[in-house]
Amino acid sequence: MATRQNSTNGKPKSPRIQVVLPELICEQLTILASNESRTVSNMAKVLIQEGIKKYFDKESKSFVSEKNSNTEKFRDELEKQSVRRLKKSASKDSIL
Repeated sequence: MATRQNSTNGKPKSPRIQVVLPELICEQLTILASNESRTVSNMAKVLIQEGIKKYFDKESKSFVSEKNSNTEKFRDELEKQSVRRLKKSASKDSIL
């Protein structure tokens, strides 16, 4: 769970998390941060934000394609059915 601290002026700081990384990923993160003139913490934040956005974009696309797939299946099933005409209803004149 993220922890939240208060700053010296009493306003709450952004939530903090702690992550344990393999040595290689930590080195790569440090190189990326240096290349972009960022702190390692800020670079991690940017990469996490990008990863989350990419994940949700992918999920929403798969949801949309799943809905389209269901629509296409329904349409295909309807098209396979034979054409049947509705019977004409008896008019009042013919009943009387």
